Amino acid sequence: MNLELQVAAPADLDRILPLVQAYHEFEHIDSSASQRDSAVRQLLGDPALGGIWLIFEAGMLAGYIALCRGFSIEFNGFDAFVDEFYLEPEFRGRGIGKAVLAEIAGEARRAGIKALHLEVARDNEAARRLYAAAGFEAREEYILMSVTLDET
Repeated sequence: MNLELQVAAPADLDRILPLVQAYHEFEHIDSSASQRDSAVRQLLGDPALGGIWLIFEAGMLAGYIALCRGFSIEFNGFDAFVDEFYLEPEFRGRGIGKAVLAEIAGEARRAGIKALHLEVARDNEAARRLYAAAGFEAREEYILMSVTLDET
């Protein structure tokens, strides 16, 4: 495996947006091109929010992973969500995902992040196995709940 993670910059927007669109289509996330553009620009423009890493395998763009930073009293410091993680279909099932998660965990540790979180579709067995193999554990006693706040 010849894996490289590269921190994305605003100049990478044109490479990231098609991947984000593919991920949203795969996960059936309802988002418009302008919403994706705005969110990615904000994340790339402010490293305090987190970051996006482009994933290359043997020099080919294979996908991306995005971390969004927060703070947790429970975890005693900064935490982050693996907000989005996408590999193009031809790169799946080859151990790349597990290697990316190990690399991004190292990046997070170096940034002072105490815990990583993610959400995964209950019916996505392959992703659940990948995340479990990378050390993520379901916190069955908790349910992630969300509310979308309308802009006013």
